[in-house]
Amino acid sequence: MRKNLEISDEEIVRKIRNGKEIELYSIIYKRYYPKVLDKCYSLTHNRELAEELTGDILSKTYEKLDSYKGNSSFSSWLYSVTYNYCIDWLREKKKLHYPEWNSSNELPEIIDETYDQDREISYERLISLLDQLHTEEKALIMMRYFDEMSLQQISEALRVTESAAKMRLKRAKARLLFLYKKNEE
Repeated sequence: MRKNLEISDEEIVRKIRNGKEIELYSIIYKRYYPKVLDKCYSLTHNRELAEELTGDILSKTYEKLDSYKGNSSFSSWLYSVTYNYCIDWLREKKKLHYPEWNSSNELPEIIDETYDQDREISYERLISLLDQLHTEEKALIMMRYFDEMSLQQISEALRVTESAAKMRLKRAKARLLFLYKKNEE
């Protein structure tokens, strides 16, 4: 069994796809359950709901393994599925429509986008600021800077063009900086 714990995600997927060792998915499940749960919780702020969504996501992931093309790491693909699933769930259940939210939460015309990089920001403060963003903006920041996903991966996760993902990411960063400076005063 120790040998199976050292097997790569991609090798597990390959073996499952070939109809061999389907039980290996339990390794993927154990590896990623805590990480997917954390991402779901950070977007929903509800532990019970996050656990339910995590179970749904990991089940859906197993069913959709054939759609994993191997163009990126399995973890990036799984996190993309996670963000997409959570955002879709929140849009449907909470009626969170980003374009409407964005137009009613307009940023000032002129934003000072300079940032004093020598100034420290605590993790707790950063999380507090992220929580003030729309769920999609928070997800964009997390995908890009926490999970180091490319713009292409982000655009695929959100089902938008790369230029739209780039524009939304720029807006999310501007809003985060605006909130940081506003709360600093």
